[in-house]
Amino acid sequence: MGRQDGSGRQISADDVDDRSATVLHVDLDAFFVSVELLSHPEFAHLPVIVGHRGGRSVVTAANYIARKYGVNSAMPMSLALRQCPNAIVLEPHMGQYRDFSTRVMSIFDDVTPLVERLGIDEAFLDVAGATNLFGSPAVIGELIRARVFAETGLVCSVGAASTKFVAKLASGLAKPNGLLVVPADKTVEFLHPLPVTALWGVGSATEQMLTRLGLKLIGDIARTPLDVLKKTLGEASGVKLFELSWGRDPRSVTVEREEKSVGHEVTFEHDVTDIDRLHSELLRQCDLVAARLRRSDLVARRVALKLRYTDFSTVTRSRTLAEPSNVGRRIYEEAVAAFDLLAASGIRVRLIGVRAEQLGPASGSVGLWDPDEDWRGAELAVDSVTERFGAGTVRSASFFKPRP
Repeated sequence: MGRQDGSGRQISADDVDDRSATVLHVDLDAFFVSVELLSHPEFAHLPVIVGHRGGRSVVTAANYIARKYGVNSAMPMSLALRQCPNAIVLEPHMGQYRDFSTRVMSIFDDVTPLVERLGIDEAFLDVAGATNLFGSPAVIGELIRARVFAETGLVCSVGAASTKFVAKLASGLAKPNGLLVVPADKTVEFLHPLPVTALWGVGSATEQMLTRLGLKLIGDIARTPLDVLKKTLGEASGVKLFELSWGRDPRSVTVEREEKSVGHEVTFEHDVTDIDRLHSELLRQCDLVAARLRRSDLVARRVALKLRYTDFSTVTRSRTLAEPSNVGRRIYEEAVAAFDLLAASGIRVRLIGVRAEQLGPASGSVGLWDPDEDWRGAELAVDSVTERFGAGTVRSASFFKPRP
């Protein structure tokens, strides 16, 4: 869907039929900025950026006013201030964000035991079993929004639908401070006018392939023969996008288990500026992380990148996977996407690391489609060779460059 700046906001009418929309996605609006503005209400109507001032600093978060200037999280602070020179810059306070997150998540837990936390500021809720106690899904959504505001001073947006995929899309369109309900029988009507980039798994490369086919809207994908999509995108991706274009998402809300993580990092003897070398190191680490996940029969929902610069300043960025995975290539794609947002010209890296977070059991994690089937098979084969002959016997071809 692209960056959210509040334009194109959609909210539901009071008389919407919400009986089938029992999956909620609740997302705190501009969370870090909103927490900071509780202490600085005088800045509420100004463009506000959270982050450190400095030559290599990046934007941690921006409010909706700043986003209208093109300011987004992970953008270099110097660029953000060029685009919005009148922005107010506030230092981040991670401890406060964690405290507020805990308070908000406890409100969710009061409504239903089926809460799937996606990070510090968003979660899925299955409220099918809570309707007898609290009322319809729309009533529950408004109850949550009211309680969050009354008990924390923060605002949130809620999407309600029959599937997780559609609920998350709906909450994004309801921002800021809104509720959007998509009944099951209105799912196709809701989806088909949206751009193809609204589909999970459609990045810039996939968007280009779809554009070459003349497919710009989700409805265009839905009306394309499945064989054409599979031929263009591959078996797994073609099936996945076709199913999503019709609103079919088999995943249920799953309660998160105890937070665990698996990671690797390296501190270089000398600062590294070569982007290709840093990409290769990321790939090596992601393969190691994935192998450890597979040995433990685990999958990760989130990937975190850690960078430490030559001045010892450290930044971390996390990205949530569309599907939990233990495939190194999938973990690498998310890690390198986070890296490329931070890798400004002249970057000097002292330490780089990757961590897989929000772990769960691998058994049963693959749903209706498996977009990583080919890579998973190749990496399992590498696992077998490694077990027999030792680590490093087989490495990805991406580690090696052809000789000139």
